[in-house]
Amino acid sequence: MTLSRPSSLQLIRTILSGLAIVACMASTSYSQEATPPETAPAEATAPEAVAEEPAAAAPAAEAPADDHKAGDHKEGDHAHDEAHGDHHGDDHGDHHGEAAAMAAGMPLWTLLPFALLLLSIAVFPLVNHHWWDHNENKAIIVGILAIPVAIYLFAVWGAPGVHELQHKGKEYISFMILLGALYVISGGILVKGSLDGTPIFNTLLLLLGGLIASFIGTTGASVLLIRPLLRANAPRVKKAHIVVFFIFIVSNCGGLLTPLGDPPLFLGYLSGVPFTWTFQLWNEWLVVNGLLLVVFHIWDQLVFNKEELQRPGSQLEEVQKHEPLAVLGLHNFIFLAVVVGVIYSAGAGILNGGKPWPWGIQEILMLGAALVSYFLTAPKYRESNKFTFAPIIEVAVLFVGIFITMIPALLVLNANGSKLGLEHPWQFFWATGLLSSVLDNAPTYLTFAATACGVEGIKLEGAYLAEYLGDGSNQERAGILAAISCGAVFMGANTYIGNGPNFMVKAIAEENGVKMPSFFGYMAYSGAVLIPIFIIITLMSFRN
Repeated sequence: MTLSRPSSLQLIRTILSGLAIVACMASTSYSQEATPPETAPAEATAPEAVAEEPAAAAPAAEAPADDHKAGDHKEGDHAHDEAHGDHHGDDHGDHHGEAAAMAAGMPLWTLLPFALLLLSIAVFPLVNHHWWDHNENKAIIVGILAIPVAIYLFAVWGAPGVHELQHKGKEYISFMILLGALYVISGGILVKGSLDGTPIFNTLLLLLGGLIASFIGTTGASVLLIRPLLRANAPRVKKAHIVVFFIFIVSNCGGLLTPLGDPPLFLGYLSGVPFTWTFQLWNEWLVVNGLLLVVFHIWDQLVFNKEELQRPGSQLEEVQKHEPLAVLGLHNFIFLAVVVGVIYSAGAGILNGGKPWPWGIQEILMLGAALVSYFLTAPKYRESNKFTFAPIIEVAVLFVGIFITMIPALLVLNANGSKLGLEHPWQFFWATGLLSSVLDNAPTYLTFAATACGVEGIKLEGAYLAEYLGDGSNQERAGILAAISCGAVFMGANTYIGNGPNFMVKAIAEENGVKMPSFFGYMAYSGAVLIPIFIIITLMSFRN
């Protein structure tokens, strides 16, 4: 469905207004002193007090402060927490104790909205996609499932529940501003003309997409390159496999190297993973994408040779007829560079004494870059790209529900992570990956990151993944987080619903006359191509 611009802006304002209310409520709550024990529910008690005297409520101020030992919590972690509006010292310990008590007291029904929302995202496009295409209907489902959770957290748990809502609200705003900025800016870059639709040029275009996906996002790279790829191969008969491999590489596996590449990694960055940490995954990136490019080139060459024999005339000459190539809206590359620079500078503490920027500065700068790009770019460029706000509004609607409903699930998984039997990197790789195949890979990443932290007794407060990684000397923890990162990014390619750009690319291809495989037909491709490659990467990187 294509929404009109006024409706799009109205929906965006509604979402942001709701988040502003949540943030204000949380700020008001935490500007006051700790709730005294006689008015605070048992969830504000320290975990030890709950264990020793189940019926007794301990003041929040007595929550143990040794969750973060003096030498364990780095100065940079404190700065990162401060950048996200978190408290330190006794308050930080309070939140740890409150979160643990909340997890212990969460009834099972609070986990159902998260599961049902993810199930809705997976099932509705298959059983009634015309109804699901309307963002208003998605908002109805989100409201039905998310509002009860928000009310429960606020009404039953009071200040600790509001703190969790505030924390996720900030993460959501940062997440959506990054995705929106990359989407708007890349949508203003128009690649006109076409390349040669030969196997070698197709392979080179997929290589280019895989390279830039880590820096402008898998969504941005997909929007930028899918139409030139389709124009280049317009004379060819069989081209569904080209789009499928485009989804494999450009829309998913290429985005592993920076937090800008794929939503799961940006959520990890917001939770304390250093900006440059994912660079160390270059070996996995190279192996997976390299093997995919080799398989694609051989496959495409065989298909091309078969067409050359079956169709009259020279297919090589036909696909080499192309319009002159031109790239318009080049100034938008400057704005993309601004976004990359802002994200890196915020995490590295540039111009802030080495401490991460306070929350809100990078968001304002990214939003400003997107707005300037939008108003400085000729509308005809976006019209030629068939740009609308509908896809990013869809993401905004669904993820506001995901961020709210996953709060109880993350707390429970964090508290019970050691009981799930996940210990080794290969287990986290396949568990994260298989769930990312049928659910969105961003919340799946956070789910298993919470599980890994729970195994180590690390609470989901502030830059908790920075605490999990520590100074980098713990190779076991680094290996597990690498496995979670690779599983979420790579295996989001296994199905159409594993990652946001997948369905978008499919829709654009079908709009241009490409007969794409069905849901299970696509899984036949991924099962034959991706799963063997993932087994190889398991043996190479995650076996021990």
